[in-house]
Parts: sequence; C-alpha cells; structure tokens
Amino acid sequence: MNSARNQARATDREVAELLEVASEWGCEAGQFTLRHFGHRVDFDDKPDGTPVTAADRGAEELLRERIVTRFPDHGVLGEEHGETNPRARVRWVIDPIDGTRAFARGVPIFGVLIGIEIEGEAVVGVAYFPALGELVAAGRRLGCFWNGRPSRVSDTERIEDSLLLTTDVRQILARTEGAGYRRLQQRALFTRTWGDCYGHCLVATGRAEVMVDPVMAAWDAGPFPVILTEAGGRFTSLAGEATMHGESGVSTNGRLHDEVLRTLAVA
Repeated sequence: MNSARNQARATDREVAELLEVASEWGCEAGQFTLRHFGHRVDFDDKPDGTPVTAADRGAEELLRERIVTRFPDHGVLGEEHGETNPRARVRWVIDPIDGTRAFARGVPIFGVLIGIEIEGEAVVGVAYFPALGELVAAGRRLGCFWNGRPSRVSDTERIEDSLLLTTDVRQILARTEGAGYRRLQQRALFTRTWGDCYGHCLVATGRAEVMVDPVMAAWDAGPFPVILTEAGGRFTSLAGEATMHGESGVSTNGRLHDEVLRTLAVA
C-alpha cells in the first residue's frame, strides 16, 4: 500500500520534467497562434456563447499531439476538444488561447495556458503570451519564473496602494459580488481591465496586486494555483477554495487576499 501511495505522489523530478516540456510545448503552441495574429480574425460562437477561431483549434490539436506522443497514459482536458483518458494519474488542463476575443481583434493580451494535475493535485502551471514574448511558469516546490528569472508577488500591504484588475467590469458588477467589487475599486490606487489570463500573471510577477475573475472554467484557471503559490501569492475561487475547479478566480499578492474576499462577499 505504501508503495502504491509513493508511486501516485509526484516527485520533484517528475514535476521538473513536466514543467520543462509544458513550457516548451506552450511556447510552440503560442508560435502557432501568431500565424493567425495581427489583424482581425473571424471566429465562430460555441454553444456556450464563447468564441473560437481556427487558431484555438489548431493550437490545442498541436498540444494534444505532443502530449499523447510523449505521455500516452496521460489524460487531457481542453477547452476545444473535451477530455480524454479521464481516469489517468496525470492530467493536462489546456486552453490554447485564453482571451480569444482580444486575439480576434489583434490585441496582444492573450495566452496559451497549461495546468498539470497529478492525482488531482495541481503541480505545474505555464502561461505563455506569444505576442508579448512573456513566459510565466511554475512547478510545485520549484518556484515561479518569468522569462527564466525568479518571479515574486509585490509586498503591498494596503488595498489603497494596490492595482486592481478584472476582465470585464460589466460582468462583475452584474453579479452578487458587484457591490463588493465597487468598494474595492473605490479604495484601490487605480484599476484596469488588463484581464483574462494576463491579469493573473501581472499579479504573479509583482506588477499588480489583485485580479478578480468571476467566471472561470478549469482550463481558464489551470496554471494559476501553482503560479501564484510559487510566486508567494494566492489563487482561490470567490469562495476561497484553492483550486482550478472553483468556477471563479481571485489572484492576489497573498497579503491582501482575505480582505479582498471579505469585501467581495458583502452585498
């Protein structure tokens, strides 16, 4: 029984290997998306109302091909092509283009996202922004790195000194957390809508303090539990759960996290 547990538990060596290949493949998929980028791109609406382009589909297919060739026993959960091998010990959670609406209009704030779980525990996070040339990558107990350099959250201790981010102000204000967000907005030093995945990475690299994302699928949140934790911050759902499966996301520098969640929770 102990042997089985040890086999299931991820080692630092295994995490390091997965971090290396996920970073490589994330960058490769990002370069693929750039073939379609730089002008307005046609997109289709999926049944859930979110957009998809040929670049989304092609980048996810590239990632899936790399994964199944090297790790045929791993599972994959992707935004465009669903889930394969759902009972696998290792699962890749991928979003080929997070920020498709920005991408389709030629706006460079979009990213390729990869999260990896082992026995349900998030152990690797990779976010690559091909149009900006930025890679933020982290492995459990291995640290967080921004373009190869160690990355840390800011040491800001007051909301009044913070940069507050969200993707779409209308979306958050329409929810029960809207009143709380308005209070945060009034207190923060300033606010911006540098949103989608880029907002979370701005927090992880110390350039912002708070990012509020009221609606997130697992593939939207996949890399951020590991990235924020390894950078010294926190990532949770609005309910305070440290998971990519919480259907929402709040990234902070850690020092402000509890106060941010309390403020958002008060109607």
